[in-house]
Amino acid sequence: MNSFFLTRLRKRLYASPTPIHPVLVRCFLLSALAGLLFGCSVINLDDHTIPATQRVQEAVDEVRADLEKDLQKQIPSLNVFLQTPTQTYFASSVAAGRQPVTPNTYYRFASVTKTFTATAVMKMYQDGWLDYKAHITELIPGTNQPYVPVTPDWNIPNKSQITIEQLLQHSAGVFDVDNDPVPGFNGESYVNYVLSRDSTHQFTVEEMLKPIIDNQLQYFDPATGYHYSNTGYIILSRIIERVYSAKSGSAKTFADYLYDHITGPTSRVPLPISFPHQTDDVRLPQPNVASLLWQTTGRLDSFGSVNMSGHVGEGNGYSTMASLNTYVRSLMRGENVLQPQTVTLLQTDVSVARPTYGLGTSLFPNLGYGHNGAIAGYLTLMVYDPITEVSLVAMLPFWDLTQGVQGDTSFGKCFNAMYDAAYAARAALGYPGKP
Repeated sequence: MNSFFLTRLRKRLYASPTPIHPVLVRCFLLSALAGLLFGCSVINLDDHTIPATQRVQEAVDEVRADLEKDLQKQIPSLNVFLQTPTQTYFASSVAAGRQPVTPNTYYRFASVTKTFTATAVMKMYQDGWLDYKAHITELIPGTNQPYVPVTPDWNIPNKSQITIEQLLQHSAGVFDVDNDPVPGFNGESYVNYVLSRDSTHQFTVEEMLKPIIDNQLQYFDPATGYHYSNTGYIILSRIIERVYSAKSGSAKTFADYLYDHITGPTSRVPLPISFPHQTDDVRLPQPNVASLLWQTTGRLDSFGSVNMSGHVGEGNGYSTMASLNTYVRSLMRGENVLQPQTVTLLQTDVSVARPTYGLGTSLFPNLGYGHNGAIAGYLTLMVYDPITEVSLVAMLPFWDLTQGVQGDTSFGKCFNAMYDAAYAARAALGYPGKP
């Protein structure tokens, strides 16, 4: 049994609990993470006689060495891809005997998927295919079909009050059956419960909504709070599927739309980015890096093949660091499928309860706009800073759960080290680092 599926750990890692007004968003002065404090200090290399590439490598090396010393475990690699207005840098800090990761090594980027889902929704909005302010019970423009089915297996609490915008902002109050314990499932989340007993199970949206309906689960009434919800983004994936099917006149999937309009060969910026949704689509292309995860029991697991069918639209993506950098850089600069004014909506259309999380896009101090993610032993960060025009992707294929998952624990130290490496790489090039 894979106990990874008992600890998803992707909620509450994304945005600051401290409110700021949207007009102050670009100041980047507030924390963009809830519940975690950055543990390592920023590396500030003042000797600019050292080549820039070497400074970045040494900065990342030092963060990895500090984490290894702190955890008393070998850290397989810590990796940063960074692009400035004039140059691209890549550093892969690896333990002895380990192969360095390359910019074109495939890995699972988890909740960074949410930025792609939001991009898809806003591309449909930009094209007049949907109204992202609409309630999910309203009709798809030009059709007699609602955004979500009218069947009883979609009667979640407050269904008629929920908007697409609220799902994007995590302000809809939709209960998260992927992260939180569900009544009747041994104190586990529904997704973890099922996968830990049958790793080949093919999930459907309807079955994941059933525990919500059966137990009338919700966090709050729509637009009255913030609670990170993978299930809310799974609902968005179905909305994308239904809108695309209606507009194309044939059955389409979430992955079809992203391939056809966001990342595939006919998109504006084609990239090798995939979103598997079938239970047998579990392997990464070559070259790839397997992740390592120390369980609470002290067992060390390695993850290569993972069933992503329970994470569609919220965490099922995989690609390379180079491709993610190209995507976030082109997207946030208005050079991809979204027009600049639509990009601004991604960044600044926030809820009152969480003013640093927009539409599938979080704001991180001195890093910019993007998202982070954690799944199956992978940690990742994808950001673009419009002030310095620096884009960055950081990746750590390692979790340590032996000391717990909240606060200053072994997992928290891994998560913080990814951010420290990102800040240290920026600081090594003279950009603002850790605030």
